[in-house]
Amino acid sequence: MPPLHRVTIDPMSKIRLIIWREFITRVRKPSFLIMTILGPLLIVGGVMAVVFLGMQESGMQTVVVVDKAHIFDGKLTGTDKVTFYVDHSEWSDSAFKQSPYTVMVEVNEAILETNTIQLFYKELPSMTVQNYVSSELERVIEREKLRVNNVDPETYQRIKTALNVQLFDIDKAGKRSFDQVKAGIGFVFGYLIFIFIFLYGVQVMRGVMEEKQNRVVEVLISSVKPFQLMMGKIVGIALVGLTQFLLWVGITAIMGSIGLGLARDRLTDVAVEQGQMMTGQMQQQLGSQLQTNAAQDNADNLQIVTEIYDSTPVAAVLLLFIFYFLGGYLLYSSLFAAVGAAVDNETDTQQFLFPITIPMMLAIFIAQTAVYNPDGPAVFWCSMIPFTSPVVMMIRVAMGNAFEHPAHLIVSMLLLVATFIFTTWLAGRIYRTGILMYGKKVTWKELGKWLFYKG
Repeated sequence: MPPLHRVTIDPMSKIRLIIWREFITRVRKPSFLIMTILGPLLIVGGVMAVVFLGMQESGMQTVVVVDKAHIFDGKLTGTDKVTFYVDHSEWSDSAFKQSPYTVMVEVNEAILETNTIQLFYKELPSMTVQNYVSSELERVIEREKLRVNNVDPETYQRIKTALNVQLFDIDKAGKRSFDQVKAGIGFVFGYLIFIFIFLYGVQVMRGVMEEKQNRVVEVLISSVKPFQLMMGKIVGIALVGLTQFLLWVGITAIMGSIGLGLARDRLTDVAVEQGQMMTGQMQQQLGSQLQTNAAQDNADNLQIVTEIYDSTPVAAVLLLFIFYFLGGYLLYSSLFAAVGAAVDNETDTQQFLFPITIPMMLAIFIAQTAVYNPDGPAVFWCSMIPFTSPVVMMIRVAMGNAFEHPAHLIVSMLLLVATFIFTTWLAGRIYRTGILMYGKKVTWKELGKWLFYKG
């Protein structure tokens, strides 16, 4: 009988095998295919539903204007959704409740000085209705003020000024600044990272818990080290999430373009319907004006998009998004894996998950404020701290601020990698002990002891 030889497998090969196992196992699940298809449908469908529903009004709004100032008679213009009635008598709350009107507006005698009205409703009207009612009242009050002060309306319209403020960074002379727009784009990137971390981080935690409960882990650790098993699981699920995310982006882009076309067609139909209600002369005049305004708006929007694209290093932004996308996930997944190894059921996870979720919730809050104040000290420090940098740094990256201070970007990236390695080491210490413990409720004190066990 020939002698037996021990086959030694490289540790990295073991990790690669575990990564491949986690990836293939989860990709082949029907739930992966279903969510890959349903995810974009829900995203695009939800957005389109909001857009189309937002264009619909709940019904006819009948507005009675209690005109104590006697300035609105025959001057208010209604629509197919809003009808105005003017009354000069005194109205009580009970009288309004018993009336057929849905909205009541009280205008006192001193309206020209106070510029204040009171609006009462039976059911809250939409913001569209509120804005239209207020704009109509403002138009009439403005005309009345011009008459009282003997100001020619045409002269007033010529001198009335609406400023178009264009921002310029002094360090980028000759180029407009769109930092706040870019900050908004960065917030979207950061929010996607936030969702990804928790969606797939929880999957890591549940996967560890299931293997622990099924005692499968006892078989697995006989051939691989706990650290190798944990690392393979984290990276494998990360690749699953990245694959699904890229598929979502592609499918959402295709569906979004189709939905955008449908929305544009709907808006065009609405404009045509409104135009058909006008006389021939009004159609010709207003139609020409609308065409001119639409052409100017399209040209301005195209110029803005072009300037934003030209001033943004798109490739670098996307690469950094992927880096923080994966870096944030790997950091938090190691902590989620440690929690999964420490507990026996999801009920016991609450005490350990709370400290993990606080930094990410703080990151989202700081990212929201960063849209309005991207150069604040809170944004800077949270872009450097590894537990918040995956979300907040994307604001600075999208703005270009990170590229103006490359040292900040490099330090942030290095800190994220170093912290991931450290938390993975800590989680490995917890993992090697926790996966073999059953039926014991773990406390923070007990968890601390596991970190210093030898072996």
